[in-house]
Amino acid sequence: MSVLTASASAAFKRNFASSAKAPRLLSGRTLAPTVNYNSSAGLKVLAVLYKGGEAAKQEPRLLGSVENQLGIREWLESQGHEYIVTDDKEGPNSVFQKNLKDTDILITTPFHPGYLTRDLIEKSPNLKLCVTAGVGSDHIDLNAAVDHNIEVLEVTGSNVTSVAEHVVMSILLLVRNFVPAHEMIERGEWQVSEIAKNAYDLEGKVIGTLGAGRIGFRVLERLQPFNPKELLYYDYNPLPEAAAKQVNARRVEDLKDFVSQCDIVTVNAPLHEGTRNLINADLLKHFKKGAWLVNTARGAICNAEDVAAALKSGQLNGYAGDVWNVQPAPKDHPWRQMKNKYGGGNGMVPHYSGTTLDAQARYAAGTKQILENYFKGKPQEPANVIVGRGKYETKSYGQR
Repeated sequence: MSVLTASASAAFKRNFASSAKAPRLLSGRTLAPTVNYNSSAGLKVLAVLYKGGEAAKQEPRLLGSVENQLGIREWLESQGHEYIVTDDKEGPNSVFQKNLKDTDILITTPFHPGYLTRDLIEKSPNLKLCVTAGVGSDHIDLNAAVDHNIEVLEVTGSNVTSVAEHVVMSILLLVRNFVPAHEMIERGEWQVSEIAKNAYDLEGKVIGTLGAGRIGFRVLERLQPFNPKELLYYDYNPLPEAAAKQVNARRVEDLKDFVSQCDIVTVNAPLHEGTRNLINADLLKHFKKGAWLVNTARGAICNAEDVAAALKSGQLNGYAGDVWNVQPAPKDHPWRQMKNKYGGGNGMVPHYSGTTLDAQARYAAGTKQILENYFKGKPQEPANVIVGRGKYETKSYGQR
């Protein structure tokens, strides 16, 4: 656990400025809150971010960490707001849940999500705004947010390029059998045939994206130079005709028909009622035998046990991604150790595709802009609004 809190009181800052800049350690893992003598003058802002540790000290651009706090502490405090930052998010005694009860604004991130359930929302009468520092707000019960007039915004577009690049990298490392090749070198071995027997070219393959929104479309753009046999997409919203021609992609309207045609499937869709557990044992039966599957969208779109079983049986030749149905993933999660029959086919990594240093700069700046608009009563960028006052403002989270 790591916690950072600070006061907004000007008098307190004058007398105890050093403690506001460097909060007193209560233990090796917890920082003491400072006293706020003027809390009624501002709002309580709670952020749940991931712990940066030594990396955050070495790299101040790691803005999404509890140590670097999205770079907005001084700005928030200068306006009289209280700012609490933590990575402690599990259970009723967590810093997250204990502070949520009187929080006005909640900032969360997809990379270390603070899960905001309906029950927690109902226990948080002051909560009026939730901001996702990044893209993807499925860790929030959006229906409950609608019911309680809580606005939910995210920094749309902040990491779409970052994730699209990660998708292409993941496809290549699976198709080219890269991970086992690198592990062989680390072991001091050299047996080309053991790697080449399951290595292929991307050229000439049928590649499909499940979801053709901002990320899915960029994936299609980046795959064109590899000269695939065909690019397909499955989405309830068809691409505009000009966009489809731009990426030379064909829409397939039936999901089973879609996966049955693909050598490679990449998942680029939000998590909602219609996509949770979508890729399960039943759908995997319709995949081409030995297909590759990449998921950088949300882990819960795929059934963890069914994917692991498909990889073991050979129905899938590989699975890669950075998203897990529970984050952080438990040590015994099946995706950590699963392999195909050759001892490879696993390209799983922690959830970092959308939190490159470039992406962090974008989503930190976007978070600040959302907060500034909120404080000043200015309109928000429409693309950033997931839930407005009592209603959904986007179709990204399913047909409603």
